[in-house]
Amino acid sequence: MDSKNVLSIWLVVGISLLGNGVLILGAGLYELIYPPATKVVLYEYHANIWWGAILTVIGAFYCIRFAPSRRKAELKGKAADRK
Repeated sequence: MDSKNVLSIWLVVGISLLGNGVLILGAGLYELIYPPATKVVLYEYHANIWWGAILTVIGAFYCIRFAPSRRKAELKGKAADRK
């Protein structure tokens, strides 16, 4: 298997974290705009908004850091260093 065509597992993790973070954050914002009839005990802390935002930021970081375009640039830089 050629190492130039391999995707990092961290890119897949980043996509998963980003997707879940966006969904949780969206649900939290919806719940903030339209509060439920019966609220949970710690509703005023809006944990789903915080947790969704944290997952979104971490997922976006992983997606940017382990993007295939960055991998190609790193491989080109290493190849230039060898010459």
